[in-house]
Amino acid sequence: MLTPADAEEAAARLLPADIWDFVRSGAGTERTLTANTTMLDQVSLLPRVLVDVSAVSTAGRLLGSDVPAPMAVAPMAYQRAVHPDGELAAAAGALAAGVPFTVSTFSSVAVEDIAVTGADLWFQLYWLRDRGAVAELVARAEQAGARALMLTVDTPRMGRRLADMRRSFTLPPDVTAAHFSLNAERLPAGVSALAAQTAALVDPALSWADLDWLRERTSLPLICKGILHPDDAVRAARAGTAAVVVSNHGGRQLDGAAASVTALPAVVTAVRAAVGDKVDVLLDGGVRTGSHLLSALALGAGGVLVGRPALWGLALGGATGTARVLGLLRAELEDAMALAGCPDLAAAARLTAIH
Repeated sequence: MLTPADAEEAAARLLPADIWDFVRSGAGTERTLTANTTMLDQVSLLPRVLVDVSAVSTAGRLLGSDVPAPMAVAPMAYQRAVHPDGELAAAAGALAAGVPFTVSTFSSVAVEDIAVTGADLWFQLYWLRDRGAVAELVARAEQAGARALMLTVDTPRMGRRLADMRRSFTLPPDVTAAHFSLNAERLPAGVSALAAQTAALVDPALSWADLDWLRERTSLPLICKGILHPDDAVRAARAGTAAVVVSNHGGRQLDGAAASVTALPAVVTAVRAAVGDKVDVLLDGGVRTGSHLLSALALGAGGVLVGRPALWGLALGGATGTARVLGLLRAELEDAMALAGCPDLAAAARLTAIH
């Protein structure tokens, strides 16, 4: 395996067709899903020359902690669907790679059990209809030692994920939401069980007032994930968040939403004008290579979230596979930085990107 794309091809062959569609697919016609990577492919960098790159460091900081490369594993639900050890293995792989691991609200392993791996954990929160359940999840994340709380703000309902709908997709019976007690329901053909579950649990009335409520009830740094509009990014930054994640949910929500990298420069400009460098801006969506990561840095991101590639590695080899894919991304980033004349991340941030 030389590239993350090699892992993708192998995972596609290994996983059952319905599970692969669950991992791979997006909403609607999948034009936003496709655009995430396509638009990163279209970023052109202007390398600098006559720079000493005999030593290149990809090391940086995310949310105040040192990382060997500016990336974290994105929140992804039900990882036991792709490997029996699920989030336990994925978190162990992230630990081996030295990067944070984000635990999903809909994780198939409880946050307390994942914490035993020793990984640097962030906890992703969906806003639930039951405010008491929200408070309980936050408390569990804090007690488990999570270092940040990531509120997903782009999911008032689940997007129309046609691949799941056509299959009337249901998770295997041994893959469940570890943070909830859910009753299995018989659903009509053409209905995704996950969409029905989301509709039952997630509150579509989430508002800025709820963000204030959450901010007052946790001491953890707060990350807002799912922002594309600069005005929303500025409002989140001024509301006391530690970071905003420019994201369209991996193309799984609004089909036709801008590619994340397309929205990134305007968000960076707006946030920097409003609050300086007090708030991190991260990119989520479409990162498949180290060159993509370098492009994100050149366009102003402080780091990226890695989603599907981590799952490909998990499917292939559990913790070892996850660590290997993350390591490939770091190695590709180092190579791209050297060839672009960037001995460190500060130089990468000064690169000229044509987008």
